[in-house]
Formats: sequence, structure tokens, C-alpha cells
Amino acid sequence: MAADRQARIDALLDRQDIVDCLTRFSRGMDRFDRSLFLSAFHDDATVAAGSFVGAPDALYAWASALHEGGQVATHHNLLNMTIDIDGDSAHAETYYLFVGRNRDESNWIAGGRYLDRLERRDGAWKIVLRTNMIEWSGLVPTLPLPFGDIADLHANGAPARDASDPSYLRPLVNRRTPHIPQ
Repeated sequence: MAADRQARIDALLDRQDIVDCLTRFSRGMDRFDRSLFLSAFHDDATVAAGSFVGAPDALYAWASALHEGGQVATHHNLLNMTIDIDGDSAHAETYYLFVGRNRDESNWIAGGRYLDRLERRDGAWKIVLRTNMIEWSGLVPTLPLPFGDIADLHANGAPARDASDPSYLRPLVNRRTPHIPQ
């Protein structure tokens, strides 16, 4: 009984390490954090995404230039995940929803799936092969940003695509004036 329980705990820890790896990719791209992005891949990995097929460092250069030129903000949202682990190898299917605020003020939304083969090397789960299955895409109407007229909206920090983003601040503190809407 105890061995079965430990095996389940080990499987959950492996799964969480894989989820953390996949999240580093998305966060690294959205924050233009090259080292975080690359930490999701083994050095010899191959990625097939849109017109790109190549190594992770070249992917980062291509994708960050694409997003910098095209969008003022991006969200690579990870949704449903299926993770099959077999020893030090795993396969994952992750549904995603991409949303970008384009430089022309339009909003781009796309959905698909990341198909990944991962390996645990030196105790770390990382991607060795990724295929991006883009399944749909479109533009949605532009509306004003919610709460954009609040004077101290960004007193806790403004969204940024680099390490000045409030998500990097430690400790996170509130600098906004207390206010309860009526």
C-alpha cells in the first residue's frame, strides 16, 4: 500500500514538473524573458510552429520579433492537458488559447494544441520536440480597456513585456489607495 502511494506521489510530482515546464514557455514568451523561455527546452530540442522549424534559441528570436513587431501584449494561455509519462519520457497534449493586442488596436485570438515530447535529463523535465497544431484564428472587435479611466490603476505597476512587469516584484505590495466602489 505504501509503495503504491509513493508511486502515485512520484507520478504527481513528475506531472507538476511537466506543467511547470510548459508554463515557463508561455510566461517566457509573454514577458520576453529569453532565459525563462529557453528553460522549457533541452538544448537539442526541435520546434515546429507555423512557418518556423528549428531550435529553441532560434524560435525565441523569431517569435519575439514577430510578437514585438505585431502586438503590444500577448497571452499564451494553457488549457486542458493530457500527460502520458513512461519512465524518463513523456508526451503531452496541451490545448492553448492565444490572445494578442495588435499594434493597430485590433485583437487577435487563436486556438490550437501543443504536442510535446519531453524527457527527464539530470532530474529536469524539458521539451525535446514540440509541434504547434494551430486549429483556428480570428480578429475580435476592439473595445476600451476595462477600468482604463482609474487614476491609480497602475500604481502597483503597469503590465510590461520584460522584467519590469509587476509579476517579477518581490514582495508584491499594494500602492493603490483603498477604495470600495458604491
